[in-house]
Amino acid sequence: MPKPYPAEFRARAVALVLAGRRVADVAYDLGISAGGLSNWIRQDRIDRGEIDGRSTTENAELRASRKRIRDLEEEVAILRAASKLLGEDKPHHKGFTR
Repeated sequence: MPKPYPAEFRARAVALVLAGRRVADVAYDLGISAGGLSNWIRQDRIDRGEIDGRSTTENAELRASRKRIRDLEEEVAILRAASKLLGEDKPHHKGFTR
């Protein structure tokens, strides 16, 4: 996966298009794809509230939440395996006080 462009670079590219230059011309001059630049423009419009969609901050929060869920699920799987290994997953007898 290619390394993402810095936020300042993306913001300047979008600003050039918003200033009236054609997407294809700006993309060619900067050495990026026109489709990628169009995506940046669409995301900028979402962030400014012009069109509906998930903002950049919402995307970051969602990504962080999904990572946290993956980490927690992994911890649960490890704890389940450990309890099975230690025999704690078996039912206890009736007089068990622990």
